[in-house]
Amino acid sequence: MLVLAIDTSGSGCFAAVYDDGSGELLACAGAEIGRGHAERLMEFVDEALSVSGRELGEIDRIAVTIGPGSFTGIRVGVAAARGLALALGKPAVGVTTLQVVAESARLKQAGQPVLVVLDAKRDELYLQAFDASGRPQGRRKSWPPRKRSGAFPVSPASSAAPVPLPSPARRAASRTRSIWRPSPGWARRPIRLLRVLSRFICADRTPSPRPDSP
Repeated sequence: MLVLAIDTSGSGCFAAVYDDGSGELLACAGAEIGRGHAERLMEFVDEALSVSGRELGEIDRIAVTIGPGSFTGIRVGVAAARGLALALGKPAVGVTTLQVVAESARLKQAGQPVLVVLDAKRDELYLQAFDASGRPQGRRKSWPPRKRSGAFPVSPASSAAPVPLPSPARRAASRTRSIWRPSPGWARRPIRLLRVLSRFICADRTPSPRPDSP
């Protein structure tokens, strides 16, 4: 299976081609652009296809991150994924940024539930718990700083500092064995993110893409 993966959920705009048969990321193209995702995305899609030596018509599935993240960027990525899927007659699959991070943690610590904590900017946090199979446990939460209390150590998967968590998150964390936050700059490592995204959607566990409100 050939997967075209798209990530526009942050300041970066990236596209990659992944071969599920060989487990290899064939090509990745993109840049940290801040703005202008709509103008640059298809350029990066074309570049990724060219470097991989594959044609758009060979793509079997399209994967796209659906947030949380940049409101405008997510909608650009989702619209592009849906348009390509319609033109190719192939499925498009949406995966939340939190799911991608959780899957990366599961690859490092298999068989353990995970609580993912991401910086939501404005001194807020996004967090969501996942069971040992990678399935989300409840909806994603966003907590303002006034509700923060306590701190939990990060699991050995990351060398980052302890993560301050709100009290409801502490209760969720008490039911999980692993609390994992990606190390600084993780989300800016597009090759890692797109590889995990592509591998994740090959398992047929995710729905058609719909933006996840930031």
